[in-house]
Amino acid sequence: MKSNGYQSGFGNEFATEAVAGALPVGRNSPQRVAHGLYAEQLSGTAFTAPRAENRRSWLYRIRPAAMHGAFEPFAQPAFHNDFDGGPVSPDQLRWSPLPLPAQPTDFVDGLYTMAGNGSAAGQHGVGIHLYAANAPMQGRFFYDADGELLIVPQQGRLHIATELGVLDVEPQEIAVIPRGVRFRVELPDGAARGYVCENFGALLRLPDLGPIGSNGLANPRDFLTPHAAFEDSEGEFELIAKFQGHLWRAPIGHSPLDVVAWHGNYAPYKYDLRRFNTIGSISYDHPDPSIFLVLHSASDTPGTSNMDFVIFPPRWLVAQDTFRPPWFHRNIASEFMGLVHGAYDAKAEGFAPGGCSLHNSMTGHGPDAATFDKASAADLSRPDVIGDTMAFMFETRAVIRPTRQAIDAAHRQRDYQACWAGLRKQFRAADA
Repeated sequence: MKSNGYQSGFGNEFATEAVAGALPVGRNSPQRVAHGLYAEQLSGTAFTAPRAENRRSWLYRIRPAAMHGAFEPFAQPAFHNDFDGGPVSPDQLRWSPLPLPAQPTDFVDGLYTMAGNGSAAGQHGVGIHLYAANAPMQGRFFYDADGELLIVPQQGRLHIATELGVLDVEPQEIAVIPRGVRFRVELPDGAARGYVCENFGALLRLPDLGPIGSNGLANPRDFLTPHAAFEDSEGEFELIAKFQGHLWRAPIGHSPLDVVAWHGNYAPYKYDLRRFNTIGSISYDHPDPSIFLVLHSASDTPGTSNMDFVIFPPRWLVAQDTFRPPWFHRNIASEFMGLVHGAYDAKAEGFAPGGCSLHNSMTGHGPDAATFDKASAADLSRPDVIGDTMAFMFETRAVIRPTRQAIDAAHRQRDYQACWAGLRKQFRAADA
């Protein structure tokens, strides 16, 4: 399925048709839809949600989504939501990149759950996963009824064909697939690896800017939603669903990517992280990382998110009389961090692209010893340009519980704490 291009804007009311005249005029559900199509509403929020928060789209498709066989359990033991059992260690944790598979593995089979909190049943929290794949999804389609999927590619492009159109996504871009939308992933580069945040809570949205004003951070016009594109094919396919933390499989005799036209504001989208308008201090001190917020899922507590998606892109550091890298800190929030490209400025080594780290609530962390020594002696008379990098963070208000497979994984760095071992006692009472 080929892309028909994109429409720009975040959360807009879009209208698009791949065949002229397929969209009804002046109504949503006429007695007979043009071209013999079926009308179907896809709702991502409650019918009575406030207008500003209501998300739904009307789809005009060749066959209704109800047409498929009976579901039965589907086994993919590495992809799950089993992060609720046992005590959680306050240790700092870090992993090397997830190895690429040796056998043909598609996107669904390549998903690997690292951690999470909350639950799909409770409609709060997140699941945090990695993926490593080397084969396209052939004859297979997937949807997640538990949450929307924020996909962060690290290696290899993704061709994501969805019910509502096509997203072509490369590393340093992200894709968001709404809850319930069916899709298929193909791999133009033959192998791919990256990160997935499964958001069980309120839909992702742009943060309010407050005193920043009306522009800055991620600008709405840079978010791209696909034009309608469809395929009309029949055969022996399978539809895989994630529902209440478990995977299910049903036979389906046609491609579900058969939406010829649609209108509404509930649709997949992508965003180029390199377009983020970074804001920082031009006087002193390192600002809070909230200035790097791209998207967030709001919670029921004002000012506190169910999940924040934060990036650390290329930027200038000019603050004077200031330790310029991120300071040592302990947060009420919990942080899962990944690296898409380059190096992260708070770690001199050990944190590779494709790797990840977990620092839970009130667990101390910050720059390693080598970074501390370098930054403490840096010449602050000139600016420091951090270039050729892209790191990110999934931050949540609840403790992020690592899975047993993540704790036991061969690619976990069991000596991670050693990166702070070189920090020396520097206290001198005579200077006090």
